[in-house]
Amino acid sequence: MVGPFIFIDHMTPTKLFPGHYLDIGQHPHIGLCTLTFLLKGAVQHEDSTGSKQRIEPGSVNWMIAGKGVTHTERTPKDLHGQELDFHGFQIWVALPTAFEETAPEFHHVEASSLPRWQQEGAAFILVAGKGYGHQSPVPVHSPLFMLDIRTGDEAFLLDTTGQITGETGFCIVEGAVEACGTLVESGQMLVSNTADACKILLKPNTHVLLFGGEPLPEDRHIFWNFVSSDREKIERAKKEWEARTFPMVANDNSYIPLPPKIRLGDKK
Repeated sequence: MVGPFIFIDHMTPTKLFPGHYLDIGQHPHIGLCTLTFLLKGAVQHEDSTGSKQRIEPGSVNWMIAGKGVTHTERTPKDLHGQELDFHGFQIWVALPTAFEETAPEFHHVEASSLPRWQQEGAAFILVAGKGYGHQSPVPVHSPLFMLDIRTGDEAFLLDTTGQITGETGFCIVEGAVEACGTLVESGQMLVSNTADACKILLKPNTHVLLFGGEPLPEDRHIFWNFVSSDREKIERAKKEWEARTFPMVANDNSYIPLPPKIRLGDKK
């Protein structure tokens, strides 16, 4: 983990063609929040709270799973029949123990509502949490930050000293960075071993996600789409999903089973 961030799904740049679109059927979550942040394309989100929301580049879908939620993610039907570029991230943030059993919620924040600014030619967007004197409207549950940072034709020395708090990770989306004398290119992730103070050189035409925050005081366990401080809660969620007693998305008959190699009783 990096702060409360426990999983990052980089949906790498992809071409979608007629008959081959995003079509993720009903699947469950507990004990976490999903943060969906697109760079290209669109996704139609629906969940068991009754929320239906189209997300497009720059905006944020923030789903609080709490004690249990089910959702689907699909290419919007009005885009079917087209060739589409798709690229984005879905990031999971573990909930503090006090919120692990909370009722699920869904929030959508438009791109225009996110704090953004320029610094020496670099463009900043505060996607979630607090940083650099700004606060995102995304309703987080613990001290954290996620920033989208892009350079132009000039390199930029990113100094986080006094600007963010907690553990820090760098996901290099495009371009390259130089850290501790080492050049690290796109597709890699770095984690600073110095909390609250870090300097890293972003090369020209580079795009990074900066994320992290205060670590949670307890260990977290993760199994498939379930996160919890208590292994028994994960075992219960597995049984409920197998029994199909989870809350479900209305008017949707899809169902993604537990992965076959880690079904009930498998200790591996």
